[in-house]
Amino acid sequence: MAPGTGIPAAMERPHFIGIGGAGMSGIAKILAQRGAKVAGSDAKESETAQALRALGATVHIGHAAAHLADDASCVVVSSAIRADNPELARAAELSVPVVHRSDALASLMGGARSIAVAGTHGKTTTTSMLAVALTELGLDPSYAIGGDLEGPGTNARHGDGDIFVAEADESDRSFQKYDPEVAIVLNVELDHHANYASMDEIYESFETFVGKVVPGGTLVIAADQPGAVELASRVRDLSTLKVVTYGEAEGADVRVHKVTARGLTSEVTVVLDGRFLTFTVSVPGRHYAHNAVAALAAGVALGIPAHNLASALGKYTGVKRRLQLKGEAAGVQVIDSYAHHPTEMTADLDAMRGAAAGGSRLLVVFQPHLFSRTQELGTEMGQALALADASVVLDIYPAREDPVPGVTSALIIDAAVAAGAEVTAVHDKNTVPEVVAGMARRGDLVLTMGAGDVTDLGPRILARLTD
Repeated sequence: MAPGTGIPAAMERPHFIGIGGAGMSGIAKILAQRGAKVAGSDAKESETAQALRALGATVHIGHAAAHLADDASCVVVSSAIRADNPELARAAELSVPVVHRSDALASLMGGARSIAVAGTHGKTTTTSMLAVALTELGLDPSYAIGGDLEGPGTNARHGDGDIFVAEADESDRSFQKYDPEVAIVLNVELDHHANYASMDEIYESFETFVGKVVPGGTLVIAADQPGAVELASRVRDLSTLKVVTYGEAEGADVRVHKVTARGLTSEVTVVLDGRFLTFTVSVPGRHYAHNAVAALAAGVALGIPAHNLASALGKYTGVKRRLQLKGEAAGVQVIDSYAHHPTEMTADLDAMRGAAAGGSRLLVVFQPHLFSRTQELGTEMGQALALADASVVLDIYPAREDPVPGVTSALIIDAAVAAGAEVTAVHDKNTVPEVVAGMARRGDLVLTMGAGDVTDLGPRILARLTD
């Protein structure tokens, strides 16, 4: 059995509260594939729940104390699970150990050659690029990703190879639990305001993460993003750490020489060890090109030949919700974006602007995510929307948060209007398809954007355009 392929102690019969979540479901899938007796619950039925059942897992819909089996070996939770969850209360009554999602993932990665991908944004795409490329090269990696790959159609897989690629979440500091051989830091920005009060706290958290890289391991870090540059300067004195920079900066170890837009794809040329290397990335935009270069650098750090990796990266076809083409109707393309932070929004809007042909317009349906994020970054979100020709802005998607008095989508709309944007406020999500149909014309691109349920609107907009 390859390193990191067994069932960790106490994980033989795990129960996941919120098993349908992107991070939770991935861990559950890997455990099920390794032979564990997996069970769990989620708020609603989903394709993810069905996929887990197909792997032999027991998935309950709704949360109830009775869902927790008496013989459960542990209960796995994420930071989103509230203390009053009935299954959590039942676990306390039965003295069943409670394990955080990050600890469960860390135990799965034990003994493997692991790559942990961190950063305020771009983690899912970069992790996915590595998973696809390593699989294409026949290395049969294990991986845990925060989104579903377009190709294999899953967010996690148990592989028999010795490499484990994982998305490392900084939002609740859980990425500090991992001991990777290679750590990737794509960017360092202030986000997750409920957990971090300042950039100093962000830097301290990332320093702890980087400090967990195994002796002799490698940090792959962006050379262009200011927060990443600052972090690199803070950790360069770690004697057991090799630092590899990537980006367009002249002194980058893996230098991005050129990114050429080719519709919904990009051609990327890098300079590595004094040699030019060109490959194709099947998603548009400079932001995603840089993600691919980070993946390339990480693979090389593991000893994989650069030219093999470059060719394999061309097999990546995207992740659901990361500039995912949902379809075309009446000459209008509808694309879905997970972007919810101003930097992500700007990157995706720039990419779509570059992909728009001739007189095509870019129309955006944006759903803000979290009251805390809107309170802190609403102005920047509005300024980003000025890159679109016209935008529809929905009410805030609360996710795990309670409303904050005075914090509404109006913060974003006011900032967008001040930046010269054309914005329509829509409070009833069900009316969006009709509103967009009244705005769109042949050749336009419609981008549904946000981390909430705005993604559900893509098919409905296409259906309305077909009418």
